[in-house]
Amino acid sequence: MAFHSLLVELGVEELPPTAIDRLSDALAAGIRQGLSDAEVSFGKVTAYASPRRLAVHISELADKQPDREIERRGPALAAAFKDGQPTKAAEGFARSCGVDVSDLIHLETDKGTWLGFRERQQGDTIERLLPVIVDKAIAALPVPKNMRWGASRIEFSRPVHWLVMLYGDRVIEAETLGLKADRLTYGHRFHAPGAISLAHADDYLGALENAYVLADRQRRRERIREQVLAEAEVLDAQAVIDEALLTEVSGLVEWPVALTGSFDERFLEVPPECLISSMKANQKYFHLLGEDGKLKPLFITIANIESHDPERVIDGNEKVIRPRLADAAFFYDIDRKTPLAERQAGLGEVVFQQQLGSLADKAQRTAVVAHAIAERIGGDSAHAERAARLAKCDLVTEMVLEFPELQGIMGCYYARQDGEPEEVAQALYEQYLPRFATDEIPQSRTGLALALADRLDTLTGIFGIGQRPTGAKDPFALRRAAIGILNIMVKGELDLDLRELLELAASQHRDLPQADHLVDDVLDYMLERFRAWAQDEGVSVGSYLAVRARPVTRPLDFARRLYAVQAFTQRDEAAALAAANKRVSNILAKQEGAVGSQVVANLLQEPAERSLHDAVTQQREHVMPLFAKARYAEALDALATLREPVDAFFEQVMVMAEDPAVRDNRLALLAELQSLFLEVADIAELQQ
Repeated sequence: MAFHSLLVELGVEELPPTAIDRLSDALAAGIRQGLSDAEVSFGKVTAYASPRRLAVHISELADKQPDREIERRGPALAAAFKDGQPTKAAEGFARSCGVDVSDLIHLETDKGTWLGFRERQQGDTIERLLPVIVDKAIAALPVPKNMRWGASRIEFSRPVHWLVMLYGDRVIEAETLGLKADRLTYGHRFHAPGAISLAHADDYLGALENAYVLADRQRRRERIREQVLAEAEVLDAQAVIDEALLTEVSGLVEWPVALTGSFDERFLEVPPECLISSMKANQKYFHLLGEDGKLKPLFITIANIESHDPERVIDGNEKVIRPRLADAAFFYDIDRKTPLAERQAGLGEVVFQQQLGSLADKAQRTAVVAHAIAERIGGDSAHAERAARLAKCDLVTEMVLEFPELQGIMGCYYARQDGEPEEVAQALYEQYLPRFATDEIPQSRTGLALALADRLDTLTGIFGIGQRPTGAKDPFALRRAAIGILNIMVKGELDLDLRELLELAASQHRDLPQADHLVDDVLDYMLERFRAWAQDEGVSVGSYLAVRARPVTRPLDFARRLYAVQAFTQRDEAAALAAANKRVSNILAKQEGAVGSQVVANLLQEPAERSLHDAVTQQREHVMPLFAKARYAEALDALATLREPVDAFFEQVMVMAEDPAVRDNRLALLAELQSLFLEVADIAELQQ
C-alpha cells in the first residue's frame, strides 16, 4: 500500500466573504468523513480558501481501502439439506453469493449450525473512491444561496471555472459541477491570470504564492493584521482591529496590501461611532485612534493588488468614503432637530410583536417595571421611568435606521444634547448590556433597572403568547435575555427576587393566551440557564443540580450557593456526606406520612445516635446565623465536621428499630440532619 498527498481545489468566481470560512471547513469535513467512512487511512487534513477558491490538502493518504473479509450467514443447516440434497433455500443463498452450494461453509454459533459464505474482498482504489467522495462533499456544502449561470442547469454559490484533483503527481479522473478534474489552477486575477500546471499536490501553496495568492486563510489574516499595525505605527496611531472585520476583509482579497487614506477633519464633529460604523459596514476600513483615544481622520484599506501607483488607489478610496461620511453627518444633523421625547409618538407606529403591541406599548410596560426595580436597588425611580420611555426612541432616527448597530449609542448622544439627566442618557446605552456572556453590565442604577425591565418584559410577553425558544429557533434572543438578567443580578450583586419581578412584568401584559403558569414557566426557563452559566464559571453540573433542587428564586443567592457547594465538593468529606444525605433522602422518602421534627433526647439509646444528635444540635447553633447572612461556604465547612458522627451512626445504629417510638425518633434525627444541609442545597444530588 502506497501513501501520497491529495489536493482538491474548486475554482470559482468571488465567493461571499463571510461564507468562505464556513464553506472551506465544510468541504474539508465532508472529504474527511467520506474517507473515514470508506476506511481509507489518511494524515493531516488542511482547508485552504480565498475569494476565488476552496481547497483541501490531505497528507499521507493511502492509495486503496484495506482488504476486508466478508462473512454472510444463510439458512440453518437443518433447512439447507434434505436427504443429503441441497434445498431451494441453500441453492438460492449460493446464487446470491455467486458460488455453488459446494463452496459454502458451515458456521457454528450458539444457536446452532448455519450455512455460510466467507470471502476476502479487495479494497477499492483511491482513484475509484475519490470522485464519489468529493462530489458528495461539494453537494453537501452549506451554500448561502445557489445561482445558475449561462445556459447550464448546474447550481452553486458562484459560477465554477476549474477543478483540481491531484493524488501525488497523478490527476484523478473525476467530474463535478460540470467540471473535469485537471492539474491546472489559476493565480491572482490581475497579477498572474494565466494557468498554473501543478506537478504535485504538495506544490500548491508555493505555486500560488508565486502567483500572488495566499491560499492559507490564517496566514492571509495575519498578513493583513501585520500590515495594518505597521501602517498605524508609522502614523504614530493605534489601529483598532475588529476580528469579524478582519475575517471579512481576508475573504475579499488574495494578495493583501494595506494603504492609508484620510478624510476631512470636519467629520470628527459627528459622534465617532457613526463614522466607524460607516467605514466598517460600507467600505471595510480599519479606523485609527490617537494617543488620547479619540478617532483620527485616517483609515486603512486593504487592496487586492500591488499597485504601481498606490496614491491613485488611496485617492479613489478617499473619494468613495467622503460621501459616506457626509451621509452620516447629514443623518446626525437631521436627527438633532427632533428631541428624543418628541419621538415617543412615533413608537406607536412601530410593531414590537403583533400580539404584544407596539414599541410604545412596550415602553409603557417597561417604565412600570423599571420604576419598581429602581426603588428596590436604591436608584432614582423617576430617572428609571424616564429612561424606559425614551429607551427605544432612537430606533426611529435616521442614523439608527441606516446603522442599526448604533441603537442605544445614538440614544445616549441625543439624550445628552436634549439636556436629559446624565444617568438617563447613560441608561439608554446601558440597556443593551451585557450583549454577550462576558460583556460588562450597566454601571448606573438607572441602567441596571432599565436593562432588567426591558428583558423581563420581552421574556414574559413572548412566553405568554406561546413562542418560547426551541432548540433551533430563538428569534427574540430569549436565551441571551435570560442569561443577561442572571449576569446583571449576580455581577451587580442585586439581591432581587426573580419570581416577584416576573409577576410584576407579567401583570403589565393584557390578555396573554398562556397566562396560566406563565411566571413558573419563565422562572424555570431562566434558572435552567444557570446550568450553562455555572459551567462557564467552572462549577460542576452536580453542584448546579444540588442548588437547583431547592426553591431558590434570587439569582444572587443562587450563585452564592453554587460557589459554596462547588468549594464543598473539593473537601475530602464531601463524597461521604453526599452519600449519607442520599441515603437519608431515600429512607425518609419511603415513610408514610410526615416524619417528626423534634428529637426526644431520652429516646436516644445508642452512643452513636446520641453523639450525632449532640453534633447536629451544636452545628445548628453555629450555622444558622451563617445561613441568615448567606455565608454558605463557611456553613458547609462547619457541617463537614459531621462526617464522623454520621458515618458512626449508620455503622452502629439500626434506623428502623422495632420500637415505633425509637424508630420515629431516629427518623426525626435524620430529618434534622438533612434540614441543615438543605438550608444551602440538596447535596444528595452530588451523587448523580
